[in-house]
Amino acid sequence: MRLEINREEAMPVYLQMANRIKEQILSGILPEGFVLPPERKMADDHHVSRTTVIKAYEELKSLGLAMSRVGQGTVVTERKLPATNESDPPIFPMSWYPLFDKKTANVSDTVSEIMYIGNQGNMISLAAGIGDPRLYPVDELREIQNERPIDSDHLNLCSVEGYYPLRESIAQLMRFRNLSVTARETMILTGSMQGIDYAARTFLSPGDAVIVEEPTFLQAIQCFRATGARIIGIPMDEGGIRLDILEAQLARYKPKFIYTIPNFHNPTGITMSMERRKGLLKLAYQFQVPILEDDPYGDITFGREKLPPLKALDPYGYVIYLSTLSKVLFPGLRIGWVVAPEPVMKKFMLLKQITDLHVNTDSQILIYRYLRKGLYESQLKKILPIYKKKRDTAINVLGKENGLVHFKRPEGGFYLWCRIPYPVSQKKLLALCADQGIIYTPGTVFFPQESDGEHWLRLNYTYETLERLTEGLNLLIKAIKRLSVQNEPLDEATGVRPIV
Repeated sequence: MRLEINREEAMPVYLQMANRIKEQILSGILPEGFVLPPERKMADDHHVSRTTVIKAYEELKSLGLAMSRVGQGTVVTERKLPATNESDPPIFPMSWYPLFDKKTANVSDTVSEIMYIGNQGNMISLAAGIGDPRLYPVDELREIQNERPIDSDHLNLCSVEGYYPLRESIAQLMRFRNLSVTARETMILTGSMQGIDYAARTFLSPGDAVIVEEPTFLQAIQCFRATGARIIGIPMDEGGIRLDILEAQLARYKPKFIYTIPNFHNPTGITMSMERRKGLLKLAYQFQVPILEDDPYGDITFGREKLPPLKALDPYGYVIYLSTLSKVLFPGLRIGWVVAPEPVMKKFMLLKQITDLHVNTDSQILIYRYLRKGLYESQLKKILPIYKKKRDTAINVLGKENGLVHFKRPEGGFYLWCRIPYPVSQKKLLALCADQGIIYTPGTVFFPQESDGEHWLRLNYTYETLERLTEGLNLLIKAIKRLSVQNEPLDEATGVRPIV
């Protein structure tokens, strides 16, 4: 495909490219389903950067003229426009891309693509960030609903901080995590991700630095990036974040805060050691840097003694603590919470007041009654042995392949963090797995610099049944082997690739 580009024109080159393709789509020259050239080929053919082509394609997507699918590339979508009189000037679709704030331009849509694929047909999902839906305590929840039908309390507004009895129940739950807090120190959130967003909007301005573990939770990266902040990744080892490297970066960048997941880290599964926790707090005190502690998986432990949260070890008020019920109970109810020092809590309350006012009242009352009955502990006792068996199954399946996939055994949480052979292309593997009916989360989305995760992938072992988990992992292994063979050098004597 050749497009006419006038480099003397004031209009940016990417918009010229997008407009030329748009004209061909609207005129019918490029039919529905037409696959546009790959970004790199288009860039080479027109002597522009790949970024220019990406922006042109994104412009077409924003107009609804094109869409991208993993393994397919960028394809033309069906576009039906209302009929107009021949005498009327042509009306083109709204050009949204130039209007978007530049801070969001680099936010990846990989997660949306994975979710789209995972919802197609009977895909085996190793990419999910949730537990097994078959284990949700639906019967208990239905019984609680039947005990007291919806009344005016369920339909009324509640305080910005959240339904007070639920906050009391959350404070009681926190005592099982060795953290003593009161209801007044706790605010209910629409999932703990809302707390990450509030922290980003409270502390970060364009150009500010924020420290994260590398790799880290992908939505946190997206949230921080959307503010225009500079994300500084600190490598991890088996004990957690590397304090020697962290200290140097704290001195160099003077970040606004440190974001950490100490318990069964997402995506690595690492639990920060007690020594490392104390060392991290010591550095925070030394450099006067707050810590944003994210603890969604702390209760998903397979026998290991629970370590206290950083918040429980912090007598000076440096730690903002986030958690959620989504990993044990119902992710769809979106109940999370934050425990923070008073000045921070006031800022978070203001943000909540001007965004969604408060969490759904009915959901809060429902969860309060559930916790009051002591059912949370019963749910943990039910799911932990099952998740442990699934983890062991995943380890056994992958472990039979003589080091084809490398990983560390997690003692809790939802994930295996796996390194794949270096010759294997992440893009090709993702596409091949999608063709075989499985989906996983590529490691690239967990790094501030996506290329750093090219040879890593995150596998969820909690979501699928044991049978489908085993089937999916075996299909993944076959796909990795196939791509490994394709990338093996030819044998000089026979002229063929070796068979594995």
